[in-house]
Amino acid sequence: MPELKRRGLLKMIGTVPVAGFALSPAGVLEAQEKAKSAAAAAAVKGAAFAPKFFNAHEWSTLRTLVDIVIPKDERSGSATDALVPEYMDFTMTDPLISEREREQRQTAMRGGLAWLDLECQDRFTKTFLQCSEAERKQVLDDIAYPENGQDKPAIKPGIRFFSSFRDLTASGFWSSKMGVEDLQYKGNTYVAEWKGPPPEVLKKLGLEG
Repeated sequence: MPELKRRGLLKMIGTVPVAGFALSPAGVLEAQEKAKSAAAAAAVKGAAFAPKFFNAHEWSTLRTLVDIVIPKDERSGSATDALVPEYMDFTMTDPLISEREREQRQTAMRGGLAWLDLECQDRFTKTFLQCSEAERKQVLDDIAYPENGQDKPAIKPGIRFFSSFRDLTASGFWSSKMGVEDLQYKGNTYVAEWKGPPPEVLKKLGLEG
């Protein structure tokens, strides 16, 4: 991606609706299936997945960022383990949505990743990938909470991007096989006897008795 002047970048991001990455339930399922199929096909060939939309730098940035949003823990793998980047790549090129919607998604994603690099360059004279963990955290802490933008207008585009990006990461993770297992989802499972909601759930909701 050619370098973008900050003014042009902010204007580009500003033209995108707040829900720039919003997917329908059908779109989420379609993206999941495409991600699994593409990753499996690459594995059969003994090659790494080749994104259709993201360039090499964007792909590395994306993979780092989704794992910051949902890191690996004792319960499940990280967002990259759940193929969230592959899921996102399909959402950027989905042929079943309108050209306008596809362009909006691509603009929101490409513009947001570029903003992240520019912000890091302004603060630390290096890209997001080149930053230390502490430096990345400093930038992300500033854009992770919408209320921060009230007294820091310069980071509003970053807040706008990260809010949608975080939602897209979550939809990709928790609609995956790994994410469903992480949630311990019990739907579509035969239950021999219905004993009602667990007592701890009723207590939390204030519905005991």
